[in-house]
Amino acid sequence: MSIETTSAKPGSLTQSAAIEDRKVLPQLIQARTGKMTRELLLQPGSHGLGMTHSGLTPDATTTAVCGYCSTGCGLRIHLREDEAIGLTPETNYPVNLGMACPKGWEALRVLDSDDRATHPLIKNPNGGFSKATWDDALRLFTDRFKSIQAEHGKQSVAFLSTGQIPSEEMAFLGALAKFGMGMVHGDGNTRQCMATAVTAYKESFGFDAPPYTYDDFEQSDCMVFVGANPCIGHPILWERVLRNKNNPEIIVLDPRRTETAMAASQHLQLSPKSDLALLYAITGEIIRRGYVDDSFVQASTTGFEQLCEHVAKFDTESVAKISGVSEEQIIKAAEAIGTGNAVSLWWTMGVNQSYEGTRTAQAIINIALITGNIGRPGTGANSITGQCNAMGSRLWSNTTNLIGHHRFEDADDRAKVACELDIDIESIPTETGWSYDRIMEGIQNDEIKGLWVIATNPAHSWIHQSNAREILDKLDFLVVQDMYSSTETARHADLVLPAAAWGEKEGTFINSERRYSLLKKVAKAPGEALSDFNIFRAVAHYWGVAEMFSQWTDPEAAFRIMQRLSEDKPSDITGIDGYEHLDDCGGIQWPWTSADAKQWAKPYQQRRLFSDSVFHHDDGKAKLIIDDITPMPEPTCDDYPTMLLTGRGAVSQWHTQTRTSKSPVLRKLYPNEPYIEIHPDDARSIGVQNGEQVRVTSRRGSLIANAMVVPTVKPKQAFMPMHYEATNQLTLSHFDPHSRQPSYKNSAVRIEAV
Repeated sequence: MSIETTSAKPGSLTQSAAIEDRKVLPQLIQARTGKMTRELLLQPGSHGLGMTHSGLTPDATTTAVCGYCSTGCGLRIHLREDEAIGLTPETNYPVNLGMACPKGWEALRVLDSDDRATHPLIKNPNGGFSKATWDDALRLFTDRFKSIQAEHGKQSVAFLSTGQIPSEEMAFLGALAKFGMGMVHGDGNTRQCMATAVTAYKESFGFDAPPYTYDDFEQSDCMVFVGANPCIGHPILWERVLRNKNNPEIIVLDPRRTETAMAASQHLQLSPKSDLALLYAITGEIIRRGYVDDSFVQASTTGFEQLCEHVAKFDTESVAKISGVSEEQIIKAAEAIGTGNAVSLWWTMGVNQSYEGTRTAQAIINIALITGNIGRPGTGANSITGQCNAMGSRLWSNTTNLIGHHRFEDADDRAKVACELDIDIESIPTETGWSYDRIMEGIQNDEIKGLWVIATNPAHSWIHQSNAREILDKLDFLVVQDMYSSTETARHADLVLPAAAWGEKEGTFINSERRYSLLKKVAKAPGEALSDFNIFRAVAHYWGVAEMFSQWTDPEAAFRIMQRLSEDKPSDITGIDGYEHLDDCGGIQWPWTSADAKQWAKPYQQRRLFSDSVFHHDDGKAKLIIDDITPMPEPTCDDYPTMLLTGRGAVSQWHTQTRTSKSPVLRKLYPNEPYIEIHPDDARSIGVQNGEQVRVTSRRGSLIANAMVVPTVKPKQAFMPMHYEATNQLTLSHFDPHSRQPSYKNSAVRIEAV
């Protein structure tokens, strides 16, 4: 995939911008309308044009990464006079190999919407919004936040960021907020999807290190999916599974008979939240039947004796009663895993969004480790990420760790960051800030008075929604920075800052397999909307710290800073030779060090971690971690007899639907009204038929939904997609104690006919 590229860097503010005055805004706005990056194929016209808009004939194409899920597909963007007029899947991209899901096909269409944020908006005394200039908006931003900090302390202002903006913007935001503006607390919405996997990997491997590459989907002879439905959540990855020529045994652990479970050779339809006990029982059977890779365990792990002692308590008979999975099924699954030559184990939100998710993820990791299924093709304990750049958030956002996977608490790490950024070490906090749930609690307790929300929608997505909205309304000042002015959170804002979207700016996303890929500017942002990067530059000027961030001139300059910060870390990317190198290679997986670059002419595309069986703890060994089972925080009862599960609904839906709902094509591919899946026995007991309305009530709220009567959920269980605004009116606010990730998937409800 060799392509030539111009050196134009649109949407960036050069260092010549006056720092001493406030002339920066006209330059930023002028920059955003400049010539867009354009790449030409060496052999133009060698690919089919596919779907285009406006009937225009493309005169060039370029490849850019999709901005929806963490799969990170390559999309071929068709250009006319430097602007995108259509797209098709990129056939040569190593991730998707010419495939795209409906969301990817519609990625350009959702940019054109009547509710795009096009100008800064300030809430007026009547509760409505009035258009404002950028100068007025940034003066208000600065004055209000500074006055709050002056009255209540630096820690009284916080930010909530996202997994949906480029890594360079995340890095800039985190550095600006914590080093420049003096914020102590900030977290991202990746706390809602990936915190459990991050914590599990750090504790088990010594670093947040997903070990796999997508080629493993095609190399396994046994695949285990725990709380994962890639057929819907990550359809292109499921297509990779279907390309597997080994006729793999597919084992699914899920309370629902999902689309993935229907395709499995074994479906262990366990009771909700019994997965940890079930995994311990499977581990015990693997040990008892002699399927342990003794040499690997001895050389590369610690804690095996304690693991054996612990899982011995989880015999198949007792766990069968707890989980609803028969002893025969438990033994059969253990045998398939134990006898497989290349076993991969995969999990997503069904594990992560749990009050004991970290230990469940580590139970999966334990199985991979004791059977030696790590570091080889087709193996691994593999967390599939949710958002397009959740991995970027994990590495660069200054939320769960100091930028670049350093530690706030480590003086040497702070010194390194201060040196590379050329800032005073005293400006770097000495401890990690509060997690998302603690920030929300801090607002509730009047500890936090000001909040800056960037590219996320907590008024829809945060657990126990009605309480979350009450909390947001307690703030003295709420700033929402988003591409749409109509989100549920924007309605609560005092100030809305209009941001450019995917396709209207540049940077890098990092996908689930650790691949850095390019996002490109192929369209103009509407009105006066700016890229988040340029908004952060403007904030730095108005806050008075522009000189501190003078190196951050444009996204690629930020990428160079990130490279320097990554040096000598397990995620080292010092060997990447800039954006053009990423483009030429179809993305590059971390790590790719300067030493790697000297040894190999070009990065090979399918690279796994731990092929040398050396992990990132001081002794080079992985830890086998165990824990006691904890009771469900809200079991069912006579008043609330049904356990509500939540998760992804349809391939064409995405998160809070702020983008997918803008596409008329995608809206036709899923029910537009909330629905709830219930078992036929439950439908008969309450007297409803398929399609009729029901009232769903929890201890926190009540809603109306359409009944979808299906045999894929068990009696006294129900399922609602998370994408509908109403769903989180029902969910219980409780969290994994290690990762602080919300547990969205177990709430007791009552379902009645309307």
